[in-house]
Amino acid sequence: MNKKETTSQSWFIKTFPWLRGFRMPIAGKLMLSFLLIIAIISAIFMGVGNRLISERLVLEAQEKVRNDLNTAREIYRENLNQINNTVRYTADRSFLRNALQSGNIEDAVEELLRVKEEAGLDVLAVTDKYGYVVLRTDSDSPLGDNQGERDELIWTVLYRESPLAATIIVPAEDLEMESPSLAEAAYFKFIDTPLARTREETEEQAGMMLKAGAPIFDDQNNLIGAVYGGILLSKNYAIVDKIKETVYENIIYEGQDIGTATIFQDDLRISTNVKNEDGSRAIGTRVSEEVYNQVIIKGEPWIDRAYVVNSWYITAYEPIRDLNNKIIGILYVGILEQKYTDIQNQMMVTFTGITLAGGAAALMISYFIAQRILGPINKLVVASEEVAQGNLDVKVMVYSSDELRSLANSFNSMSKALKKRDEQLKAYTTQRIIKSERLALVGQLAANIAHELNSPLQGIVTFSHLLIEDHQCETPTHIASLEKIVVQANRCRDIIRGLLDFSRQREPDKALYNVNSVLGSCIALVEHQALFHNIQIVKNFQENLPLAILDASQIERVFINIIMNAAEAMEGDGKLSLDTRFDAEKQSIEIIFSDTGPGINEENLKKIFDPFFTTKDVGHGTGLGLAISYGIVQGHKGKISVESEVGKGTAFLISLPIEANGENGAEVNNG
Repeated sequence: MNKKETTSQSWFIKTFPWLRGFRMPIAGKLMLSFLLIIAIISAIFMGVGNRLISERLVLEAQEKVRNDLNTAREIYRENLNQINNTVRYTADRSFLRNALQSGNIEDAVEELLRVKEEAGLDVLAVTDKYGYVVLRTDSDSPLGDNQGERDELIWTVLYRESPLAATIIVPAEDLEMESPSLAEAAYFKFIDTPLARTREETEEQAGMMLKAGAPIFDDQNNLIGAVYGGILLSKNYAIVDKIKETVYENIIYEGQDIGTATIFQDDLRISTNVKNEDGSRAIGTRVSEEVYNQVIIKGEPWIDRAYVVNSWYITAYEPIRDLNNKIIGILYVGILEQKYTDIQNQMMVTFTGITLAGGAAALMISYFIAQRILGPINKLVVASEEVAQGNLDVKVMVYSSDELRSLANSFNSMSKALKKRDEQLKAYTTQRIIKSERLALVGQLAANIAHELNSPLQGIVTFSHLLIEDHQCETPTHIASLEKIVVQANRCRDIIRGLLDFSRQREPDKALYNVNSVLGSCIALVEHQALFHNIQIVKNFQENLPLAILDASQIERVFINIIMNAAEAMEGDGKLSLDTRFDAEKQSIEIIFSDTGPGINEENLKKIFDPFFTTKDVGHGTGLGLAISYGIVQGHKGKISVESEVGKGTAFLISLPIEANGENGAEVNNG
């Protein structure tokens, strides 16, 4: 796998660690990417959608239960108004007025019993203008007690001489006076209820009653008495059942009433259609402490979910107040939460199904899109494999007007450029091979020729010197000729020695040396020569230069060769700068030779390191010095380069590594 493939798959390896080592095609990557995006978006949509649905359902349920509470309140008030209307109508009837005025109150008993039965009242009685009871419809009940003193509602009616209706709490002894059955109905023993507040009391004897009273006037509109009547709410289920029937239509859901209603006396259920687990009405149970604190203590409605006896309901509670606006109970309605939970779950399942179906459809569409994209990519892959196998004539045809078409055009341009470069490289390689073979042949030939000529030339030089020393040639002309023979023979010997050095370059014998010391030694060898009398040598050596592994004799030969070439180029007059420095990044030492000579033109600069190339006059150079220097530097794993500008001088840069491929010097020599 190449570097580009590794980079392209890094995201998948990070995202899906289990794919490490698994080669996945682009189609798989695209499909996996689409699948991941769809999964993330679907999860977000499902989460947000389900939450919105849940919140909306809760709001709808709360709004409905709030409206249900309004309806329950109207039903409750309607019952109180009916009692009030019945009592007022009875107080205005002549039979009661006449009975009171005549003192024969028993004459009104029969009619009052009929009114009580028709109105469904639990209590119906008459008092005189001072509040003393003169008639009760229950024949077994005592008379003569003063309800004006015992009952604030009766006192208010007599005092204001106006009708009044309200919800009141009736003590157990007053209920006993009205009827023993009422006192029995009002008695509750508390039933332990989860989440209810802690109370010291364990039973309730007082009763909650819808009660109304009205004054009785004579013909001259003088107050002569009062009539009062009421319905005991304790264990009276008419109102709560009417609320359930009117609001919830007695609908059953999963074996339970969909809606329930309750009347609380303080926190005690005295009238309810909430069922216990055995199916009985949950009277005697109590409201939760949280609801009690909100409604009874703070006097604020409660509209929220609540645990009612044995199930969760979306509930609404509001306080019931007496004629002094004191909170004495609670009116409650509730909807079974299970219905809304099931609706929510069904909608979530539906929504999830729709989302998954949409995701599947999107995945199928993405598959076709991926295949459409992969067509041109596959063409590029096939074409790339052919190029890798050497077929540079291949072309990719893509007809889409997008980046893939640009990529195909770039690929075609690349293959065309590769073909052109391949042809150029072949031509260049062929030339280099021919040149290398020619140089090798020349080197071998030179070595053979040098070997064959070296002995005769040595003889010519030796015998020429002997002739001159023996004075066998007396004439100056003959002596000058012999000296020329010696000079030219020495020159031939130098050429032969250069050929031998070039053709038989030995491996460097390396050790640790200080380059500054080696370069200083080279300067010391040449600076006293006549050629250097008018040349200013400037040394810029970096201190604490690291030691380098090199062959000092070979490197000295390179340095001296470059220094001598610079001096000859400046014709013995100019400035030669020698700089050394350490390149920490490349871990190499750089040596720069800069002269102020005439410079080298671009054409000659390209051939500066070629064997036998020289710009010196005939007889003043062999053209092998820089070629040999180049080979020596290469043998030290270093680099040598030259920069020059005509009229401004020339600079040679030599870079020598402080370690040559891990080789260690045999010794440390600081020069």
